[in-house]
Amino acid sequence: MEFELWHIWLLIALISFIMEIFVPSFVLFNFGIGALVGSLAAGLNLSIEWQIVLFSSGTLMSFFLVRPVMKKYAYRRSGDIKTNNDALVGRQAKVTEEISNENNRGRVLLDGDNWQARSLSNEEIPAGSTVEIVQLNSIILIVKKIN
Repeated sequence: MEFELWHIWLLIALISFIMEIFVPSFVLFNFGIGALVGSLAAGLNLSIEWQIVLFSSGTLMSFFLVRPVMKKYAYRRSGDIKTNNDALVGRQAKVTEEISNENNRGRVLLDGDNWQARSLSNEEIPAGSTVEIVQLNSIILIVKKIN
């Protein structure tokens, strides 16, 4: 079996689409669309110069027309999800060791993890109390007592 030029363009498009799965920047997808346009040009027996011009213009058009639309819909909800430090703020924890800022001690239990904790208002919080996490200072939770 002999490869024609449009086969090569189509192969480049497929490789670009597959690589886009592993590199989610939505750039390789645009090259894939450009390669599809180049494959169409080769299938119509246009010269190699025209194929390259159509590949370039197809890539640029998809980059400026398709990419912004896809980014808008693909990353629509990315700001709503709290992760890492942001996910801890506002949660409630149980005091396992009395929290005393003066003595530099205190621990809370959150989701089975035992964290160092300090009081926001410098008050002593006895063990067994329920507290709310208001901020993080490195790996130390800053908490306030819930009445």
